[in-house]
Amino acid sequence: MMQEQLRLQEHRTGAAPWKKFGPYLTERQWGTVREDYSPDGNAWNFLPHDLARSIAYRWGEEGLGGISDDRQHLCLSVALWNEQDEMLKERLFGLTNGQGNHGEDVKELYYYLDSTPSHSYMKMLYKYPQREFPYEELRQENGRRTRLEPEYELLDTGIFAENRYFDVFIEYAKAGPDDVLLQITAHNRGPEAAPLHVLPTIWFRNTWAWGYEAPVPALQATGPQGALADHPALGRYHVYCDEPAALLFCDNDTNYLRTGDPFGPTSSGRYFKDGINDYLVEGDVTAVNPQQCGTKLAVHHSLLLGPGEARVVRLRLSQDQLTAPFSDFGQVVAARQQEADDFYRCMQEELPPSADMRNIQRQAFAGMLWSKQFYYYDVTQWLDGDPALPRLPARRRKGRNSNWRHLHNQDIISMPDKWEYPWYAAWDLAFHCIPLAMVDADFAKNQLRLLCRDWYLHPSGQLPAYEWNLNDVNPPVHAWATWRVYQMDKKLHGGEGDIAFLEAVFHKLTLNFTWWVNRKDKSEQNIFEGGFLGLDNIGVFDRSAPLPTGGYIEQSDGTSWMAMFALNMMRMAMELAGRNPVYQEMAGKFFEHFLYIADAMTRGGDGQFNLWDDEDQFYYDVLHTPDDARTKLRVRSIVGLIPLFAVEVIDEELLNSLPEFTERARWLLENRPHLAQLVARWQEQGKGARHLLSLLRRSRLRHLLKRMLDEQEFLSDFGIRAMSRYHLDNPYVYSTPDTDFTVQYVPGEAESSMFGGNSNWRGPIWFPINYLIIESLQRFHAYYGDSFRVEYPTGSGQRLTLQEIAEALSGRLARLFLQDEHGRRPAFAHDELLQTDPHFRDYLLFHEYFHGDTGRGLGASHQTGWTGLIVRLLRYQKPHSQAANWTAGAATAGVAPAP
Repeated sequence: MMQEQLRLQEHRTGAAPWKKFGPYLTERQWGTVREDYSPDGNAWNFLPHDLARSIAYRWGEEGLGGISDDRQHLCLSVALWNEQDEMLKERLFGLTNGQGNHGEDVKELYYYLDSTPSHSYMKMLYKYPQREFPYEELRQENGRRTRLEPEYELLDTGIFAENRYFDVFIEYAKAGPDDVLLQITAHNRGPEAAPLHVLPTIWFRNTWAWGYEAPVPALQATGPQGALADHPALGRYHVYCDEPAALLFCDNDTNYLRTGDPFGPTSSGRYFKDGINDYLVEGDVTAVNPQQCGTKLAVHHSLLLGPGEARVVRLRLSQDQLTAPFSDFGQVVAARQQEADDFYRCMQEELPPSADMRNIQRQAFAGMLWSKQFYYYDVTQWLDGDPALPRLPARRRKGRNSNWRHLHNQDIISMPDKWEYPWYAAWDLAFHCIPLAMVDADFAKNQLRLLCRDWYLHPSGQLPAYEWNLNDVNPPVHAWATWRVYQMDKKLHGGEGDIAFLEAVFHKLTLNFTWWVNRKDKSEQNIFEGGFLGLDNIGVFDRSAPLPTGGYIEQSDGTSWMAMFALNMMRMAMELAGRNPVYQEMAGKFFEHFLYIADAMTRGGDGQFNLWDDEDQFYYDVLHTPDDARTKLRVRSIVGLIPLFAVEVIDEELLNSLPEFTERARWLLENRPHLAQLVARWQEQGKGARHLLSLLRRSRLRHLLKRMLDEQEFLSDFGIRAMSRYHLDNPYVYSTPDTDFTVQYVPGEAESSMFGGNSNWRGPIWFPINYLIIESLQRFHAYYGDSFRVEYPTGSGQRLTLQEIAEALSGRLARLFLQDEHGRRPAFAHDELLQTDPHFRDYLLFHEYFHGDTGRGLGASHQTGWTGLIVRLLRYQKPHSQAANWTAGAATAGVAPAP
């Protein structure tokens, strides 16, 4: 067993808390619902970036390349100053939802390069300009641009011209669970000498200023090269500097002199949160505490780096009192690097022998592991306010999330990203857990279990969606993720599954399934609404708002998601029945529910109207208006492909082991013959004596795949588009007496204001949907085998098996990141610096979604979350000869290539 595996085992058994410290500090706390105490609930405007350095946060902390303990009592991050900026670089800058022409967006260049699952070793890179950071230029230019224009990015400002920037590598290595080493390596990439101030910063989250009895922790200098951090709950930690440096102290308290009353409690002190900034940037020597104590400390290193020069700053945080804290520093860092290499060498054995692929996968894992965050949100306290805060408006108690008073989150949770989405999203998290299970199955299982806990799950059975609106409805993929993670974990443990985990989640998801049935089946005909289901602007109308026509939408995707949910629950129950026969009855219940949903999809809930369109050979949403008229909304989008996901293949051997379930299934199919005839190939065995449950008969599957695999419709060079390209020249228009609603193919940034921001499901490529398509094709292949072949691409004359098509689609998605024969990555588009510069070209960004025609990365630039699914797909990609050239470029760029 490798060292990293031993650490994970020690953490799991409680022998050593190796995950106590990790990257749990977000990159952005301002602009979140939790920190919003405005009278109108406008979180984006309440706490602007300019005030973030001066306000003590209520619910969490933020920092550049930072870590904290798992309750975020003690935080450690890096601050920088180039002597040109108007403020210290303590946090990442970006535009709010209202400032960006495509919504909120971080305007920085940074990369997560490495992390082990225990966080025994971590590495990231921040690119810091030597010129003044163009804050105002980014605000003004993006504010000037329309939705029809691209976003104005940091690279567009020319700030990196002539290589006048610093590469700042931030590394953490653990000598023990409570012994953390920080190494900061700054490279001057420019042609001239340039100053750089490097300030490792350590502070306590403010838990004392809100009107509750809470002792104040303390930081106190112990000499020119150290300090003591004393916290009543966390204990004592020693801070060691590797050379004499200026120790600058202040308090993590709001500077009410600068911010005014609306921003929380005042302080009796005078050394506020922004004191270190004011001391260094403004030259205010009175802003820091001459007694060298407080609740925030920065260790100030003033460097002058010559052209091409690199300098190293080191700090150590340890519970132990060390006599020579830096004698073994280099050896510890090198050992943790080597152990990380060993861990990923083992992880990547299934990959083709391509250094480029290994680099992509390792950085994807790093992005996912760095995106863990300490997430704290007590809805009752947030709604009512704190004793020391100004009195909140009474309407707040009936506003956002007011029916979620039971929700109390105080955990380490996987985030979509830590700038644009520094909060969990239920369906995002389900996808995160698939790649996370490859490196840390315990953490993945913990995440899935967490959202089902009583203090998360609503008493009604609803899963919390995300903090902007906990009531919103996401696709019900939690059961799918639970079953997949269980299977992965079972394989890792030689066929021994974690039944306790599966059973615990199954029971809570039964409540959630019941919530769906009771709340989202308006007609009680097994046709579901669901709402926007995370697909934002995919359709004609905003599906989470009252329709302008009145009535409701019978959703092809909502109904298909529920059919998938029923099959996932059935399969979990069948697994549990192997240990406890009583679950056979539950399996039968979900089997029956699937059949009735499938029947409704095929014949209409009342037997009179079909979601399947025989003319177009495609599934559509149906608008049901108050006059009882029904209209098919003929938008060819992934709404019509989601029926693919409801597929399960059952072995004959498993059926034979569950006689009660099998008898119930037989009775249903014999006494409800139309169900068997229309949707289920249950009594006709496929490859290897297997039985199929699916929404799609063979003929409908062929028709659906014909459209999906047509390069003039859904099939892009880089995966499956969210909407058919057919709608580029043939937009769908739905007319009402007041207005026309138009849906058109848009491969890039959103042109529609529906849901605002950079939400766009009208053409780009999204990883979660593509991943489910690939997995579904593999399931169908498991039943049909090599005898079932379809044209790929449509019209090519080339006929492939469904497994071969799944692998080909995986290859198209991988092509987004892999270097082509010219050494270019489609996700980088036409940016020459990213494509060719040795200090940029091998650092990856894992975007929220990708341009449907060119593959350019779009949306949130660090949403490794579900885009991290790429780690599961690379194994199907054949390496390109150009990939062999990656190693030399990476070495020049300053990152060790993955083995």
